[in-house]
Amino acid sequence: MFVLVEMTDTVRIPPWQFERKLNESIAEELNKKLANKVVYNVGLCICLYDITKLEDSYIFPGDGASHTKVHFRYVVFHPFLDEILIGQIKSCSQDGVHGKLQLLTLGTFSLGFFDDIVIPPESLQQPAKFDEAEQVWVWEYETEEGAHDLYMDIGEEIRFRVVDETFVDTSPTGPSSAEASTSNAAEEVQKKEAPYTLVGSISEPGLGLLSWWTNS
Repeated sequence: MFVLVEMTDTVRIPPWQFERKLNESIAEELNKKLANKVVYNVGLCICLYDITKLEDSYIFPGDGASHTKVHFRYVVFHPFLDEILIGQIKSCSQDGVHGKLQLLTLGTFSLGFFDDIVIPPESLQQPAKFDEAEQVWVWEYETEEGAHDLYMDIGEEIRFRVVDETFVDTSPTGPSSAEASTSNAAEEVQKKEAPYTLVGSISEPGLGLLSWWTNS
């Protein structure tokens, strides 16, 4: 679920922080920049693990701050494919079951909720149907006594397998003059697009709501 990623960056330290230890100032600036942010094709950054190398610091004309190239390792949330995770159902729609991961705290840094998880209809326990009235998916579980409807209610804990992931580059881009009149609507759609989405599956025994597989 979590991996260590080697990164490099040039960190700017303002003059009023020169009295502090350089490592402390750099660590704080790196966490301000990266913590709880998605790095394209890398994952969701959690917190700094360690600094492996500091290169020489420079002060450029017209800027009293120091600039230091830093080599460091960062803790990143990036589940591998086929990994089993446990989350909660956030909502359901015709597109499938939408989930979130529970709050995670590492030291003084809080991940919050990662709520960009989707389980498409074809990856649910089959046969499944969408209940329009309740707005939830239902597994029509077959027994010797007939079919029983097992509802995937909001807030229930769900165990799923990661089968795919999607990264979207959400960096802002300036509209061309020809597209200026229609750019606002396009920008609104882009803002709502998640930069990192996990695609899950529960179409095998043992996966799905935890309550399905535990004795009451």
